[in-house]
Amino acid sequence: MSKGNEAFSVLGIPVHVMANYPGWLLECLRAGRGIHVVTLNAEMTMQAEQNKILAQIIKNAELVIPDGAGVVLYLRWLLWQKVQRFPGIELAEKLLQEIGQQKTGAKVFFYGGAPGVASTAADFWQQQIPDLSIVGTHSGYHSPEEEAQLRETLVQLQPQVIFVGLGVPRQELWIAENRHLCPQAIWIGVGGSFDIWSGTKTRAPAWLGNNNLEWLYRLYQEPWRWRRMLALPAFAVKAFVYRLTARGAIS
Repeated sequence: MSKGNEAFSVLGIPVHVMANYPGWLLECLRAGRGIHVVTLNAEMTMQAEQNKILAQIIKNAELVIPDGAGVVLYLRWLLWQKVQRFPGIELAEKLLQEIGQQKTGAKVFFYGGAPGVASTAADFWQQQIPDLSIVGTHSGYHSPEEEAQLRETLVQLQPQVIFVGLGVPRQELWIAENRHLCPQAIWIGVGGSFDIWSGTKTRAPAWLGNNNLEWLYRLYQEPWRWRRMLALPAFAVKAFVYRLTARGAIS
């Protein structure tokens, strides 16, 4: 991280606090610096406690942003940081807009989602920003042979920004395993962003997001997630215990 940007520990997982995440990524893009971006929320943090491989991948990531309300409230209430929530979908959107406005010519690739979702999401952005160079898309549902072909395609195309929407922890594991294919690329796990951009699903109303209740809207849309939502109260309890027994700043 550049000077003035700090990493703070949330249950042992680093979260980077800075004023301008998209601007920093654009600097990395211009410099050809390979970056893995993790969009951290409470659910992922709890998964990392049980999955040591996932935890190490997050710790190795060059940028971990505060995506979820739980992470943001931890940083505010327990570490006294003036930090704003920055959802991964908004980071991805802002980055695409900046790439288009600044006419960087950066090549973009969308990978993930159900068949047809990534390509529809790409069409949406192509209409929004005609100069955007989206060089390819690929569904997240495929055979091993098709995945091998995907890897070959990435090597050939060498996209500079790669959005991976496979869900947690699959997208983080996949990025860590394959980022060597495009070592100068910015790799971002974007979860269900392709569903939003393609019109398959909708985001929570702004007032819910502003009140840290976006998770409630997701539960309404996907009631099967209720077991995964149990991670939220567990995170709250562990967060307070951890803060009492460990330092928050990462040196």
